[in-house]
Amino acid sequence: MINKAIIGKKVGMTQIFDEAGKVVPVTVIEAGPNVVVQKKTTDKEGYNAVQLGYEDITERRLSNPEKGHLQKAGDSLKKYLKEFRFEDISALDVGDVIRADVFAEGDKIDVTGVSKGKGYSGVIKRWNAGRTPMSHGGGPVHRHAGSMGSGTSPGRIFKGKIGAGQMGNEQVTVQNLDVVKVDADLNMIVVRGAVPGPKGGVVYLKNTAKTLRAKGTGAGISANPQKASARVNPQKASARNK
Repeated sequence: MINKAIIGKKVGMTQIFDEAGKVVPVTVIEAGPNVVVQKKTTDKEGYNAVQLGYEDITERRLSNPEKGHLQKAGDSLKKYLKEFRFEDISALDVGDVIRADVFAEGDKIDVTGVSKGKGYSGVIKRWNAGRTPMSHGGGPVHRHAGSMGSGTSPGRIFKGKIGAGQMGNEQVTVQNLDVVKVDADLNMIVVRGAVPGPKGGVVYLKNTAKTLRAKGTGAGISANPQKASARVNPQKASARNK
């Protein structure tokens, strides 16, 4: 479950050096400040969540319903809104400000954004399909999609068939990224690796959904009585068969 999150904007990529002198590629994100615009509870809405607002916007660019909704959280009007389902929202109230220091160095986070649009692309660029041979009368169809399947039966194309179309411009989440540096004064979070979207693109940061385990730890003893590791006197299958 999510216990901390923030809305930000991708500034760009650069590189830093770690303690061992190795180059680390990082992405700089302008994170926050965010304002808690709305708070949802289990009693009223059926689940716990908070809606965060990011980046100021002039009043004339908002509709009256939007202005009325945002003014409940104070005088600041926000351009981007995003709801996050928090595990515990008791510490947050409408109007609270969330800054970049909600995360700390060493945290693991998931970053969601809209990937760069690549326009209309063929199957080779979009799906890494192979082309036809270039010699012996191959004809002008080297980069075409080719046969789409049977004719009589089933007489149609199955869903999910690769083909030409729009590439990119879709929501992408990169999981389990390391927070390398946090600067609350500059509203800056530096993340190891790349995040989706162009420079200036809006991204959403939250603590990772992955279960983190230390390297080298075993799987533990099974609770299944049919497995040898769960028996009082475990024996190998090779020994039982003799």
